[in-house]
Amino acid sequence: VQLQASGGGLVQAGGYLGLSCAASGSIFSIKTMGWYRQAPGKQRELVATISSDGNSNYADSVKGRFTISRDNAKNTGYLRMNSLKPEDTATYYCAVDLTSMIDSDYARYWGKGTQVTVSS
Repeated sequence: VQLQASGGGLVQAGGYLGLSCAASGSIFSIKTMGWYRQAPGKQRELVATISSDGNSNYADSVKGRFTISRDNAKNTGYLRMNSLKPEDTATYYCAVDLTSMIDSDYARYWGKGTQVTVSS
């Protein structure tokens, strides 16, 4: 199983960016898709998650500005980030809880981080 994250980049405060995370390989079922971020010198923190039936959860710091979504047919998750602030600057990681064709237990897979930089 592999996770391919894309998107991110440099944007001015108040701007927007989009991230995507595509899961591929011997996937049987994806339960939860999520995004986490880690700023320099800080611990990794939850940004948003979305369940298989579309229920979403957000960190208080991004509520109303970020939107998480997923396309189950494509095994892909998305994060739309609006009204970006300098404090949103971090490396963003996607995480997927899934079962594979060879293991019926759910396991978490992490994508490589993608950098989001918001200038003031």
